Formats: sequence, C-alpha cells, structure tokens
Amino acid sequence: MKITADRSRCQGHGMCEALLPNVFEIDKSGKVQILVDQIPAPDHPDAELAIESCPVQALHHPPH
Repeated sequence: MKITADRSRCQGHGMCEALLPNVFEIDKSGKVQILVDQIPAPDHPDAELAIESCPVQALHHPPH
C-alpha cells in the first residue's frame, strides 16, 4: 500500500504520526513526512485510519 501526502494542506496535527510513528513523522517545518515507500501489510488498517482521521485531508491513496 502506498500513501501520498499533500504537504501544502498539512497543518501538523500529528494524528497520523500518533497512529503509525514508523510510517509518518511531523518534521521540523510542522508538516507530515512519509518515512516509507510502501506501508507494510500489518499497518494497512492503521494507515487507512490515518487517511480517514486527517482533519485537513492531507493523506491520500495515489491515483492509479
């Protein structure tokens, strides 16, 4: 699974990082950074929750 982040929308709430700190990080600029290319299968449910929980909808599945 792959997720993209729209850093221009990100406001640094950190909900994604709280759910999956091994996948998401709020960097020094206060924006989300995705730490992995592919999200490991065991983390897929939490990754989906991170997408749904982002208050500014900055996380997405990339278009096919």
